[in-house]
Amino acid sequence: MEANKKIDEICIMVQARLGSQRVPGKMLRPFADTTLVDILFDKLKKSKIIPLSNIWFSAYEEELHTVAKNHNINIFHRSEASANSEGEPLSEIYEWYNKLPYKYVILVSACNPLLKIETIDKFIESFQCSEKEGGFAVFEKKTYYWNKNGQAITNWNGATIMNTKLVEPIYEAAHCLYASRMDIIGDGYWMDTNSPPTPELFVMDELEAFDIDYEWQFNLGEKIYVDNRNK
Repeated sequence: MEANKKIDEICIMVQARLGSQRVPGKMLRPFADTTLVDILFDKLKKSKIIPLSNIWFSAYEEELHTVAKNHNINIFHRSEASANSEGEPLSEIYEWYNKLPYKYVILVSACNPLLKIETIDKFIESFQCSEKEGGFAVFEKKTYYWNKNGQAITNWNGATIMNTKLVEPIYEAAHCLYASRMDIIGDGYWMDTNSPPTPELFVMDELEAFDIDYEWQFNLGEKIYVDNRNK
């Protein structure tokens, strides 16, 4: 497919902080003889799509800056207000949106240690070729869901028993790869200007999307990472 977006219009952004409430210090905490940030930087440097000069790290704490310097990754000096922000406004969280010379940003999370560089590169290529202005990684779920009132959300398609072979898939947020135009962030939009957004969906493997938000996930993710590394 022909690319609609030039690679020099796109940057990779990794954003991190040390103030995690649920897993304190997880970005620099020892993880399989390395750290979550080091793991991601090592992968990104192997990209066959995005040049190292287009890879950025947004962080406030000097300890995180040191890791980026060790990998020759560009540093955006995040403010303390941004690092302490809990979600709003977007222009404060992503304060780099109007300070870097790119039209598009691809945000890659360091909380997904099983994410492969091949998947990241495929996401970049998918976004480049998409006519949409935003992109979002998801994974497929074929199962049954109900809302809090006991009403079925899943379309049973006339069946009277549960059979996942007959279920139309729905897609769950992978929380590891996002793409957006930069200029819309200042207006409070992310990925596109629709509410809710309608970005290009990129379907990926569910295991790669394993997200570390809690202590048990840190411990399990480390075990899976080590097992995969030793294969």
